[in-house]
Amino acid sequence: MKNIIVTSLRKDAGKTSVIVGLAKNSSLKIGYLKPFGDRLLYRKKRLWDFDAAVCTTAMGATESPETMSIGFDHSKLRFMYDKNSTAQKVQEIAKINSQGKDLMLVESGTELNRGLSVHLDAISLAHYLKGELLVILSGTNDQICDDAYALRKVLDRCEIKLLGVIVNKVHDTEDFINVYQEHFTALKLPLIGVLPFADSLTRPSMKFLSDLFFAKVLAGEKKLSNTIKDVFVGAMSADAVLRMQRFDKEAKLVITSGDRSDMILAALDTHAAGIILTNNILPPANIIAKASAANIPLLLVAQDTFQAAKKVDDLVSLLSKDDEAKLDLLKEIVAANIKVADYLK
Repeated sequence: MKNIIVTSLRKDAGKTSVIVGLAKNSSLKIGYLKPFGDRLLYRKKRLWDFDAAVCTTAMGATESPETMSIGFDHSKLRFMYDKNSTAQKVQEIAKINSQGKDLMLVESGTELNRGLSVHLDAISLAHYLKGELLVILSGTNDQICDDAYALRKVLDRCEIKLLGVIVNKVHDTEDFINVYQEHFTALKLPLIGVLPFADSLTRPSMKFLSDLFFAKVLAGEKKLSNTIKDVFVGAMSADAVLRMQRFDKEAKLVITSGDRSDMILAALDTHAAGIILTNNILPPANIIAKASAANIPLLLVAQDTFQAAKKVDDLVSLLSKDDEAKLDLLKEIVAANIKVADYLK
């Protein structure tokens, strides 16, 4: 059984997206693990990793995502396992989840050293599973180049086989290859592919926001796939907001208190992609009915308007298992830029 440990040197490089794209372009039966879960998702009284839920859905796996991680918290992992028992546990879940599979894709934490103090960093995982590293690099062109040199130094210090490097979210792929290919060649880092930046992949869906806030969906459940391009905070009057030209755009999220009926109605009348109602305040029944009739998602959250707006502003849009359009786009991007069959075999 071949194990490929997928890691990165920077947070949010797009490991999960690349894994999904690779899996969707392979004829092999692929299994998935994420031993150190660091993106917690709570649904139906169960804890699992957000990325694991996405990857199992994309791969058509029957295993439960909650069986693919051994823990989520440093302090608990330190209490439960030492280095030897950690290795044994990783090997145990790998054996279970690899049954009937041709290949295992094992995702590390957010970056290469994530989980190092609890023996679950990418290098440790590669040792436990006798796997090869697949490294995803992202950032500005100079950051990617710096990370390539840093990766070479890491590899020189440890006996780990490198499958290759994939550069992700590049705005001009042709220019990048022309300028930086020679650096990867000189560093003896096989450049498997360079994937272009896709703006639509950065837009969060209402379903993702619902999971992020543990929100109660009051209306518009069938349209939780709506994606967000612009955000408005309902701190001003509805009349002032309506005079703003960009408020007419449909792909917008409106964040406002549940008692701001004027702002909620303005959002509904201009066909917002979704509305977050803060402070756990329910709007009048007629407004919920109007949102239901228009199929516009209403999410009720506990945070106040400032906290909710800040959370949205700080978020990084993660791929969701229900984002079918994004999953299909990833398949197309990877197919156009990577000869998957040459590496997943």
